[in-house]
Amino acid sequence: MNHDDFNPVALPPPIKKIRILLVDDHAVVRQGLRTFLELQEDMEVVGEGASGGDAVELAARLAPDVIVLDLVMPGMDGVEATRGILERSPRSRVLILTSFGDDDKIFPAIRAGAQGYLLKDIQPRDLIQAVRDLHQGKTQLHPEVARRLMAAVAGNPPAEEAEVRPIPDALQHLTDREREVLELIARGLNNREIADRMVVSEATVKTHVSNMLDKLGLPDRTRAAIWALKHGLGSEG
Repeated sequence: MNHDDFNPVALPPPIKKIRILLVDDHAVVRQGLRTFLELQEDMEVVGEGASGGDAVELAARLAPDVIVLDLVMPGMDGVEATRGILERSPRSRVLILTSFGDDDKIFPAIRAGAQGYLLKDIQPRDLIQAVRDLHQGKTQLHPEVARRLMAAVAGNPPAEEAEVRPIPDALQHLTDREREVLELIARGLNNREIADRMVVSEATVKTHVSNMLDKLGLPDRTRAAIWALKHGLGSEG
């Protein structure tokens, strides 16, 4: 056999699995989620918790990619847990999975930093896709949640949302970099991903975000994303 004729077959690289933390105070729900998520070859459940406190502690220890988090639990709720999670594991992404789609639940959760908000009536395949999309930096909202968010800026905002001031010509006051940051925020990217995309430091991105929010008169990046989408920015097309 001529060794020159021997061409070893290159093995495909191992699949890098999405590391998931499940937090729900119902053990049956956690077991059901684990069962079908772990059927996916690109996912693994690295931990389970039954409370907001568990979520914060496990996130700090495990640094999961995605945390599927119930919103209403005894003790620390999902909103407070989301804040704690992102303080201790800022690269993790929080996906709220709940039975509650009320404004007084949705807005605080998203303001706290949750990048996804789904209701428990979704199909399993939709949850699987949502986890994948969230891992890639795309915001995931249940259609009803998205409708409520858009309604908050389109006509009948709740009282706490009334300070949002969409000004049609406000974009003229943004620099090119600030507008680029706004568009990327609307696509669901975080500061680290925006920094990578723009080839600048995270500190520079934070400065652009602060200046952009100030010029648009908006209090946070969530409402900046909604403002941008309402005005046709942030679409991939």
